Amino acid sequence: MAQHGDPNGHVVHAEVSGDDYGSLRRTPTPRTERYALGKGMRKGVPRSSLADWAPTADRADPVDLVIQSHEGRQERLIPLRVGRMIASPYGFLRGTAIVMANDFAALPATGITPVICGDAHVGNFGFYASPERDLVIDLNDFDEAHPGAWEWDLRRLAASIWVAGRQNSFTEDQCRTAVESCVRAYREHVRELAGQPLLDRSFQRLDVDRLHAVTTEKSLQKGIDKAAERAKRRTSDRAVPRFATEEGGRRRIVEEPPLIMHPTEEESVLLAEALDGYLETLAPHWRRVLGGYTLLDIANKVVGVGSVGLRAFVALCQGSSPDDVVFLQLKQARRSVIAPFVHGDSAWHAHQGQRVVEYQQALQTVSDPLLGWATVAGRQYYVRQFRNMKGTLPLDAIGAAAMADYVTVCGRLLAKGHARTSGASMIAGYAGKGDKLETAFANFARAYADQTEADHEALVAAVRRGRLPVDRDI
Repeated sequence: MAQHGDPNGHVVHAEVSGDDYGSLRRTPTPRTERYALGKGMRKGVPRSSLADWAPTADRADPVDLVIQSHEGRQERLIPLRVGRMIASPYGFLRGTAIVMANDFAALPATGITPVICGDAHVGNFGFYASPERDLVIDLNDFDEAHPGAWEWDLRRLAASIWVAGRQNSFTEDQCRTAVESCVRAYREHVRELAGQPLLDRSFQRLDVDRLHAVTTEKSLQKGIDKAAERAKRRTSDRAVPRFATEEGGRRRIVEEPPLIMHPTEEESVLLAEALDGYLETLAPHWRRVLGGYTLLDIANKVVGVGSVGLRAFVALCQGSSPDDVVFLQLKQARRSVIAPFVHGDSAWHAHQGQRVVEYQQALQTVSDPLLGWATVAGRQYYVRQFRNMKGTLPLDAIGAAAMADYVTVCGRLLAKGHARTSGASMIAGYAGKGDKLETAFANFARAYADQTEADHEALVAAVRRGRLPVDRDI
């Protein structure tokens, strides 16, 4: 279902949906009418209202939400997750998509609901290999992906830019410039894509070579080249010396407690059976290809900030020769933090791993061909390549001008993702041609950056009081 903001700023169901397609006998609403619909939404939700942020009297305690998000995670890893979140306000932001979802649900919403990332902070854009082994850049985290308000993605991206900018000692004016650059790129690109045929916009992608054409800051281009070269070296065969060793004539993943540990024998058997089931979720060609490999070993491996404590495994598989290897990664998938605010307690997705895979494929122009899903002991997972030339630009190593240039790329990529699914013409109609959207989101980003820093301090204080366990030494 879609969402509109009522006069009190609360979310209500409406008629615009990102999943309303399914018949070639149905005539879509003409683009001009959809554009006019979007423009008309300004009356109910003025663009200036997107700047508003003030915590409500009944705002959920962010520490309570963090604790709530720990339910079902592995207890031994919660101290590590907390340690990563208290390290900085940006570390806190990365791990608290749940806090933002609760906050954004109380804000005005236009009612235009494409598939959204749900966790579109500036660190969740990066490099990876296309099926043709070209290095591309796009959104690269989809654990929270779900149909939802496009504004939520742009709010999270804008706020993360301001928080990261402060962490890099940018001035407030430099943070504002970066946010406005990002939002302007989003607004202009979604308008450009809205005028293109649906199939044409579905094939748009940004590879490393084209990055130089859309960026101008020399230090950023050098940083992109370095990050791209690192990413190209992150492949399964290069990962073997780092993660595996020979034991009794057979390769085995090396343990690094508590970050890399082997599961019990019983769990290993269940995981192996689940991977056989995962093969059935692949396209026939890739099922045949991966069926030519043998599972050698599997281990629990901690990743990220938001995912710490959820179950994640790497599986080492070997083909017909020792130099033919592939690492697969299984990551536990739970209900998106967006879902309760879109369709309440009703179940839209029978398998959360399948949800992640399908929405990743919706938002990315090209995706890992080995994306699939599996179930282990009642828990749902998505599966992908572990080392697939993945990499990111180190945000703490770039200056203000480079950040402003880089986030225009992020804004374009976010626009492209939204436009691939639904609502591009309406978003373009609502956003318009002027700079009102940039001003609104920049004002929001500054206010919410203040809120993020206050929430981070609240978490630090809770740790000091002993309310949450912490491990800073890992």
